Amino acid sequence: MHENRSVVEDRVEQVLIHRLRPGIYTHSLGLQVDFWQPSGEPVPVADALAASYSPFAVGSMWGPAWASTWFRVRGRVPQSWSGRRVEAVIDLGFTHPEPGRQAEGLVYDAGGRPVKGLAPRTSHVPIAAPATGTEEVLLYVEAAANPWLSAMSGIGSPRGDVLTSDNEPLYRLARADLAVLDEDVWHLNLDAEVLWELMRELPIHDARRHEILRALERMLDVLDMQDIPASAGRARQELAEVLARPAHASAHRISAVGHAHIDTAWMWPLRETIRKCSRTFSNVVDLARDYPELRFACSQAQQYAWIKASQPELYARIKSAVRSGAWEPVGGMWVESDTYLPGGEALARQLVHGARFFADEFGVETDGIWLPDSFGYTAALPQLAKLAGARWCLLLKLRWNDTNKFPHNTFWWEGIDGTRVFTHHPPIDTYASALTAGELAHAASTYAEKGVATRSLAMFGYGDGGGGPTREMLEKARRLRSLEGSPSVAVESAGNFFDKAMDEYPDAPVWSGELYLELHRGTYTTQATMKAGNQLCERLLREAELWAATAAANGTFSYPYDQLDQLWKTVLLHQFHDILPGTSIAWVHREARAAYEKVQTELESIIAEAATALQLAGTGRNLLNAAPHERAEVIAVLPEAAAGAGTRQELSDGRSATWAVAPALGAGTTTSGAPADLMPVTVDDLVLDNGLIRVSVDENGLITSIYDHLNSRETIAAGGAANLLQVHPDHPASWDAWNLDGHYRHSHVDLVKADAVEILDEGPLLGALQARRSFGTSTVIQTLVLRAGSRRLEVATEVDWHEAEKVLKIALPLRLHATEESAEIQFGHLRRQIHTNTSWDAARFELYAHRWVHLDEAGYGIAVVTGSTYGHDIERSGRESGATTTTVRLTLLRATRNPDPTADQGVHRFVYAVVPGASVADAVAEGYALTLPLRLVDAVGAFEPLVIVDNPAIVVEAVKFADDRSGDLVVRIYESLGGQAQTDVRSSFPLEAAHLVDLLERPIAKVDTTDNGVRLALQPFEICTLRLSIRGR
Repeated sequence: MHENRSVVEDRVEQVLIHRLRPGIYTHSLGLQVDFWQPSGEPVPVADALAASYSPFAVGSMWGPAWASTWFRVRGRVPQSWSGRRVEAVIDLGFTHPEPGRQAEGLVYDAGGRPVKGLAPRTSHVPIAAPATGTEEVLLYVEAAANPWLSAMSGIGSPRGDVLTSDNEPLYRLARADLAVLDEDVWHLNLDAEVLWELMRELPIHDARRHEILRALERMLDVLDMQDIPASAGRARQELAEVLARPAHASAHRISAVGHAHIDTAWMWPLRETIRKCSRTFSNVVDLARDYPELRFACSQAQQYAWIKASQPELYARIKSAVRSGAWEPVGGMWVESDTYLPGGEALARQLVHGARFFADEFGVETDGIWLPDSFGYTAALPQLAKLAGARWCLLLKLRWNDTNKFPHNTFWWEGIDGTRVFTHHPPIDTYASALTAGELAHAASTYAEKGVATRSLAMFGYGDGGGGPTREMLEKARRLRSLEGSPSVAVESAGNFFDKAMDEYPDAPVWSGELYLELHRGTYTTQATMKAGNQLCERLLREAELWAATAAANGTFSYPYDQLDQLWKTVLLHQFHDILPGTSIAWVHREARAAYEKVQTELESIIAEAATALQLAGTGRNLLNAAPHERAEVIAVLPEAAAGAGTRQELSDGRSATWAVAPALGAGTTTSGAPADLMPVTVDDLVLDNGLIRVSVDENGLITSIYDHLNSRETIAAGGAANLLQVHPDHPASWDAWNLDGHYRHSHVDLVKADAVEILDEGPLLGALQARRSFGTSTVIQTLVLRAGSRRLEVATEVDWHEAEKVLKIALPLRLHATEESAEIQFGHLRRQIHTNTSWDAARFELYAHRWVHLDEAGYGIAVVTGSTYGHDIERSGRESGATTTTVRLTLLRATRNPDPTADQGVHRFVYAVVPGASVADAVAEGYALTLPLRLVDAVGAFEPLVIVDNPAIVVEAVKFADDRSGDLVVRIYESLGGQAQTDVRSSFPLEAAHLVDLLERPIAKVDTTDNGVRLALQPFEICTLRLSIRGR
């Protein structure tokens, strides 16, 4: 036989593209179209049903960016179509084959019931199957003119915010027809596509490839191109034999799980996500009716809550699908959040609010974590997952690494405390598969555990902007259930997959520690206002719960359960992995800033009301300390608050410095005098000294020396200058807001020259220097503050930033031979190597930490404490003297152009501190002290802290009332240093009972109580939640 493979392949491809796909619809009839253009934001469907419509011609333009246009389409099924499958086909003018990031629509029936979403690859609406020929058609289409916005490269469009968008119509209504779907042609097209895709994945000399090719050739030979419907049945018969060949017994097994990853915000605002959910969820419940095998996994409780509020009828259908097993709530989180940046308590509450919603609404106990699109995974997550009832974890994106290939697909992931969770990273490497042969072949060939395990999971359905599974995908899955040359595909639930995978591979390899994504390193810094807003909200939530619980326990306050619940959910929503990381359009971040401000205002009000309620009889106190450590320090207050203080100093900004003392989680005072042995701060020229450390600053405001008196050693590298601002060009190859590429380090400019340096305050309680700089079109004001009795040098930095495509860092060259850093994460810390011996180490050229990083050599350590920044890098270098310099650089700002072309422009305020001679325990305490300043209030009574622990290694992270409103007190603590520790946890109220509980406050074990407290032993980094029943409540 002569070789003609390429000719036949070309012939098959041409027929598929130009004959079969367009030939699915054999008859069509135009629908009458009218339109109504509401102004402003989307309107309820009831308004659209009652509106007055005007005629609209197919082919006309519609929709300025972000506008909604309502189309009313009417028609009648012809009698001649009786017995046929009839659909409406509505093409809104789709300009790109990718769904979810352009024009979209939701179709309603005449009664206002959502029927189906419209997108490029799912533009049909079922009308009748079979038709009687008497059907009247009346549909309403809410068409959304969402603009196509690129995230990969270039400068973000002004259409990224409705406030800066133009009014030009974006789309042309391309089609609005009734049409007959010829099922024989449709199935023939699917048969041929599955075989065509499979054939192209097989080796060129594989016999199976040639067998499929000849079957496709025979199909073409019997297909009448002048009457495809009449010959489609015979053509299918030519493919039947090759489609019936079963998969090999050793074929890779793929569990196909329906999915529609819907970014809660990204290239669209939150309000559009609600509508995306309506469109996608309508598609899914409709699809489940025709394909009973469908199993659709859907995470993010927030999205369900939106649909419950906005589309109650659709929500009822979802609940019915959950009961039938077609719909599987997964993930147990409020949103698919970022996991690096949220604080520990916030990450816990993601799990609490998500899992509780699914339990309350659906009676479902979610037992897995579902985070296919987050930008790396914190090593605190395994323990938190287990404490929320999760047995397994689904992750993705690690194969996006730019340097190293992650070695596992199925493994046990071990957190910082030793907790392990069974984890799967699907080798199909996408959360939006279309179940193509290429995707399936990729999964089988790259599966890392071949030979010891046989199965992986594939999420299928259009994602990012929604869309979900399609009937074509499910038809493909039916054909791929067992097909020679292909992995075998079984449509099943995620829970079923994990049950089978755990049974098959219980001794999977272990990955210990963080799952660092070697990509998207810029997200630790981009959109600094997101980071600062989130951190402030988290701190205020801690305070509000603590002081509300304290006041309520004292019987003087009604605990604001509902208000706190809603405020938490708002903060959790904005921790979504494209909001908090700073990678959304301008509209999203503008609304987020407003949301943070509203939350902060409400929380301040709760705190003020609780403080007022604590005005009890007794010795007056005027400070509240929400930190988990006792405080004795100099603070700056308004002059009237320092009245009567034993020691005070008038400051240059009009405030007064005074000595303050306060117990952990309790009330303190500014009225007591400073200790007699407190050494004063002196300022001599540009040298600040408090007897503990001496700070020398040069004429440009750069720190040339921080001398530790207690340890008789210098901490700044010889010849080095600390607090040095450095500006680098920032031009990532792609994903502008996401990526900080390593080549940014190839050049930089040191901002040495100061415009002015002046002494602000000269002691004895507080000394301060200020340096002002300008560069480009930006300005920086830095204030160095040293307080009496503290080893902490604070640097407050205010930047009025107007740069583009630059990154701003602060360098601290330390005279220290550190081999690794300890970096705070949620509920503990990580130790990371500083060297670049391996490609894995080198790829971590940008790191993240929460409140502090600690560097040490034998016998000596230095802590760098931060207020609202995360990104940093550390480099060790040698000096001519043979000594070593370890340089820490904090990343303050970026100036990315896409997707928000105005990202980070404006005024920002940061604070960091250097603490010489610090242990890790010191770093923990200093981190809380810097980020939870003592709160000045009107005089409150002398009350005992609600909770006291007697081991400084044990940190109290949250104090609140139980969510079930029983009046029980819930206390969350953790071991912070990485060692075993025992502690007494004592309450200021008599206890009726005490229980260890999980994150959802469900009992794990009863704990004996003595003297209003309990004795606990914690393992390294263990999180422990106590539920305390107060006697008499």
